[in-house]
Amino acid sequence: RAAADAMVSSGLIHHGWTYINIDDYWQVHRDSQDPTLQGPHRDAEGRILPNPRFPDMKGLADYVHGLGLKIGLYSGPGPWTCGGCVASYRHEQQDARSYGEWGFDYLKYDWCSYSQVAPRDPNLAEMKKPYQVMRAALDKVPRDILYSLCQYGMGKVWEWGDQVGGNSWRTTGDITDSWGSMSNIGFGEAGHETYAGPGHFNDPDMLVVGLVGWGPNLHPTRLTPNEQYTHISLWCLLASPLLIGCDMTRMDDFTLNLLTN
Repeated sequence: RAAADAMVSSGLIHHGWTYINIDDYWQVHRDSQDPTLQGPHRDAEGRILPNPRFPDMKGLADYVHGLGLKIGLYSGPGPWTCGGCVASYRHEQQDARSYGEWGFDYLKYDWCSYSQVAPRDPNLAEMKKPYQVMRAALDKVPRDILYSLCQYGMGKVWEWGDQVGGNSWRTTGDITDSWGSMSNIGFGEAGHETYAGPGHFNDPDMLVVGLVGWGPNLHPTRLTPNEQYTHISLWCLLASPLLIGCDMTRMDDFTLNLLTN
């Protein structure tokens, strides 16, 4: 809610910024000792349950919609997410239905523990399969949900992400706030534009400007100001999804200028 409030109060909402996306850890964790991550994984009918940090998913979605924004969330085709929370394996239709009933507009679907289910060296059909399964499930939900494939560029996903019904697809591993990471990813996208177009696009990962990092341990981006100008300009030239990765409640004037230019 604080992120949604900040997107509005900062004025970002007037510059095309639209989605507030929840990443990993809204679900119950498989073995965490943190009480805010504990609880039953699913109800008696198999419907996924959020952890105590997210007691009212529909209420949260309604709040974000009430601000004029859209809202996204995260899962994966394996038994567990990257962080060890409950994912969608063998519950794809139930989970897609829950997302729609809650009012979500965006789904990031992250390969992660699907490697425990897939063959050791999956062929192209096996790489496509879990994304096709969730696409079919989303198609039965009476709601427009943007479908973001996250599998780090395996099998040249830019060549087939659209064929399996993806709206965007990660083309690389995770970005970090260094010139080497950002420039290698950004300039490595050359040629992928052949496969992008309205409604389906390459995703070279989030923007690393502002206060970035994991959890409470945030730090100012290690990119210099000129490197940040390059980063934002390059992602725009690539027609990439622009995904803010910083704490929007603590943006300085330079970062806000970058994101509203």
